[in-house]
Amino acid sequence: MDDAYVIDRKGRDWRRWLPWLGAAIGLATLAWVLRKFDLDRFLTTLRDADLRFLLILPGAVIAEQTVRAWKWRQLLFPLRPIGTIYLFGAIMAGYLLATLVPFGFGTIARSWLVARRESLKLASVLATVALDRLSDGIVFVCLIPIVLLLVAFPDPGGVRAGLVWGGAGMVLLFAILLAGLIIYRRQASAAALMRLLDRLPARLAAPLKRLSSSFAEGINWPRRWRGGAVILGSIAIKLLAVTQFLWAGLAFGITFQPAQYLFIMVFVGSLVILGHFARVAGSFIIGALFVLSLLGVPEEQALAMVLVVEAANLLSVAGIGAVALWSQGVAISDMRAEAASRRG
Repeated sequence: MDDAYVIDRKGRDWRRWLPWLGAAIGLATLAWVLRKFDLDRFLTTLRDADLRFLLILPGAVIAEQTVRAWKWRQLLFPLRPIGTIYLFGAIMAGYLLATLVPFGFGTIARSWLVARRESLKLASVLATVALDRLSDGIVFVCLIPIVLLLVAFPDPGGVRAGLVWGGAGMVLLFAILLAGLIIYRRQASAAALMRLLDRLPARLAAPLKRLSSSFAEGINWPRRWRGGAVILGSIAIKLLAVTQFLWAGLAFGITFQPAQYLFIMVFVGSLVILGHFARVAGSFIIGALFVLSLLGVPEEQALAMVLVVEAANLLSVAGIGAVALWSQGVAISDMRAEAASRRG
């Protein structure tokens, strides 16, 4: 018993240090990427920015998330038809909470907001979010070979090989997840699964059965045109995400070929996924700076582009997300306290 307690204590201590380790790795990588950075030139770049394109950036963010809300509506339709505008608010509120409370709390929060308002089961709504993320991932992986065929870029350190192997790994991951959801949907009410749960203590088996059944209800791919609309929505989301770097670049006099914008999105997205699993802080900024430098953008202009894209996302999320929470009578402090109590 004492040995088990010591092992558990060591495990918790290690997990406590992981965010700090990720932050240190992120800062060290950022310092390396900006090793030739000139502050005066950076300030001059910001001062000369074209405000017209900077004002368009939040609109691109809002358009992207509006399409995401419309896409989520198609996935939720087998459970209940819900308005796109409300789902847009729930998504933005979830992103806001994700910036304040890490470790996936934003996904749970947006699902909880919808489940509470529509009297749905939380696990069922979470299942639709899983389908949303999975369809996005499949579309994203399909873009990688297109980018590798269309875009020529410098390849220091095996960038092309990294994208190939990373894409192959994501294909395998998404295939496993898709197969797992299909099997789970078919087996959720099957006798074999119920017998397995029956082996658990009754106090634990009953809620797990309810959770299993509720989650399976949400794994329901929409029929007819709505199923195709989900895929088209994922494609539109990626294209709108690409335009954020278009407007940011135009604000500082930087332009690329159309396929290069797609390459930026694919490269940064791959590093963000990797950084999420590795707990590396600032993976979006690091990845964007690196890929822009590959395309010949000076460090000062690259940092300006990345910062305005990040600012447009944060300001849009903070403003709309806060209004969405306020409209439902949900206080951010209460959500943070509840998340802290869950972790404790």
